[in-house]
Amino acid sequence: MRSTRIAITTVMLGALALPLATAASATAAPGALGSNAHAALPSIRDCDRPGPWVIGARAVTIRSKATTKSTAVGILYRGHSFTVHKSSGGWHYITDRTTGVKGWVSGTYVYRDVYMCLD
Repeated sequence: MRSTRIAITTVMLGALALPLATAASATAAPGALGSNAHAALPSIRDCDRPGPWVIGARAVTIRSKATTKSTAVGILYRGHSFTVHKSSGGWHYITDRTTGVKGWVSGTYVYRDVYMCLD
Protein backbone atom coordinates (compact mmCIF):
# COMPACT_ATOMS: atom_id res chain seq x y z
CA MET A 1 0.00 0.00 0.00
CA ARG A 2 2.77 2.45 0.94
CA SER A 3 4.86 1.61 -2.14
CA THR A 4 1.81 2.24 -4.36
CA ARG A 5 1.30 5.65 -2.74
CA ILE A 6 4.98 6.50 -3.26
CA ALA A 7 4.82 5.44 -6.93
CA ILE A 8 1.70 7.53 -7.57
CA THR A 9 3.25 10.55 -5.82
CA THR A 10 6.41 10.21 -7.93
CA VAL A 11 4.42 10.07 -11.17
CA MET A 12 2.32 13.09 -10.19
CA LEU A 13 5.37 15.17 -9.23
CA GLY A 14 7.06 14.23 -12.49
CA ALA A 15 3.99 15.30 -14.48
CA LEU A 16 3.86 18.61 -12.63
CA ALA A 17 7.57 19.28 -13.13
CA LEU A 18 7.52 18.62 -16.89
CA PRO A 19 5.94 21.97 -17.91
CA LEU A 20 8.41 23.83 -15.67
CA ALA A 21 11.40 22.10 -17.25
CA THR A 22 10.22 22.80 -20.81
CA ALA A 23 9.32 26.43 -20.01
CA ALA A 24 12.75 27.11 -18.53
CA SER A 25 14.53 25.76 -21.60
CA ALA A 26 12.30 27.71 -23.99
CA THR A 27 13.13 31.18 -22.62
CA ALA A 28 15.97 33.23 -24.06
CA ALA A 29 17.25 36.79 -23.97
CA PRO A 30 15.44 39.16 -26.40
CA GLY A 31 18.42 39.61 -28.77
CA ALA A 32 19.85 36.11 -28.39
CA LEU A 33 17.97 34.62 -31.33
CA GLY A 34 19.31 37.01 -33.99
CA SER A 35 17.40 38.47 -36.91
CA ASN A 36 15.30 35.33 -37.47
CA ALA A 37 13.76 35.51 -34.00
CA HIS A 38 10.20 35.20 -35.29
CA ALA A 39 11.05 31.99 -37.16
CA ALA A 40 12.45 30.34 -34.02
CA LEU A 41 9.40 31.04 -31.84
CA PRO A 42 6.80 28.26 -31.68
CA SER A 43 3.28 29.01 -32.86
CA ILE A 44 0.65 29.40 -30.16
CA ARG A 45 -1.59 26.37 -29.96
CA ASP A 46 -5.24 26.44 -28.88
CA CYS A 47 -4.40 24.60 -25.67
CA ASP A 48 -1.85 27.31 -24.77
CA ARG A 49 -4.45 30.08 -24.87
CA PRO A 50 -6.57 31.01 -21.88
CA GLY A 51 -9.96 29.37 -21.92
CA PRO A 52 -13.39 30.94 -21.77
CA TRP A 53 -14.70 32.82 -18.75
CA VAL A 54 -16.67 30.56 -16.41
CA ILE A 55 -18.71 30.96 -13.23
CA GLY A 56 -17.47 29.08 -10.16
CA ALA A 57 -20.78 29.23 -8.25
CA ARG A 58 -24.46 28.56 -8.96
CA ALA A 59 -25.13 32.27 -9.31
CA VAL A 60 -23.23 35.54 -8.97
CA THR A 61 -24.71 38.96 -8.21
CA ILE A 62 -24.10 41.60 -10.86
CA ARG A 63 -23.51 44.96 -9.15
CA SER A 64 -23.59 48.58 -10.30
CA LYS A 65 -20.09 49.30 -8.90
CA ALA A 66 -17.07 47.17 -8.04
CA THR A 67 -17.98 46.78 -4.37
CA THR A 68 -20.17 44.43 -2.36
CA LYS A 69 -22.06 47.40 -0.90
CA SER A 70 -23.29 48.65 -4.28
CA THR A 71 -26.75 48.03 -5.72
CA ALA A 72 -27.48 44.63 -7.27
CA VAL A 73 -28.56 45.03 -10.91
CA GLY A 74 -28.89 41.37 -11.86
CA ILE A 75 -27.83 37.78 -11.36
CA LEU A 76 -25.40 35.83 -13.52
CA TYR A 77 -26.27 32.13 -13.41
CA ARG A 78 -23.96 29.26 -14.27
CA GLY A 79 -24.38 28.45 -17.94
CA HIS A 80 -25.08 32.03 -19.02
CA SER A 81 -22.76 33.32 -21.69
CA PHE A 82 -21.10 36.61 -20.81
CA THR A 83 -18.37 38.94 -22.00
CA VAL A 84 -15.73 40.48 -19.75
CA HIS A 85 -14.89 44.03 -20.89
CA LYS A 86 -12.33 45.02 -18.24
CA SER A 87 -10.96 44.00 -14.86
CA SER A 88 -10.06 46.18 -11.89
CA GLY A 89 -9.07 45.30 -8.34
CA GLY A 90 -10.39 41.73 -8.38
CA TRP A 91 -13.67 42.72 -10.09
CA HIS A 92 -14.75 42.23 -13.71
CA TYR A 93 -17.07 44.49 -15.72
CA ILE A 94 -19.27 42.09 -17.71
CA THR A 95 -22.24 41.91 -20.05
CA ASP A 96 -24.57 38.96 -19.56
CA ARG A 97 -25.36 38.01 -23.17
CA THR A 98 -28.42 36.04 -22.06
CA THR A 99 -30.18 39.00 -20.40
CA GLY A 100 -28.18 42.01 -21.64
CA VAL A 101 -27.43 43.22 -18.08
CA LYS A 102 -24.10 45.04 -17.62
CA GLY A 103 -22.28 45.43 -14.33
CA TRP A 104 -19.51 44.28 -12.02
CA VAL A 105 -18.96 40.77 -10.63
CA SER A 106 -16.39 39.57 -8.15
CA GLY A 107 -13.33 37.79 -9.51
CA THR A 108 -13.72 35.28 -6.69
CA TYR A 109 -16.58 33.66 -8.60
CA VAL A 110 -15.77 34.48 -12.23
CA TYR A 111 -12.47 33.33 -13.73
CA ARG A 112 -10.76 32.09 -16.89
CA ASP A 113 -10.86 28.37 -17.50
CA VAL A 114 -7.38 26.88 -17.87
CA TYR A 115 -6.32 24.56 -20.67
CA MET A 116 -3.16 22.49 -20.54
CA CYS A 117 -1.23 21.02 -23.45
CA LEU A 118 -0.19 17.45 -22.66
CA ASP A 119 2.15 16.87 -25.57
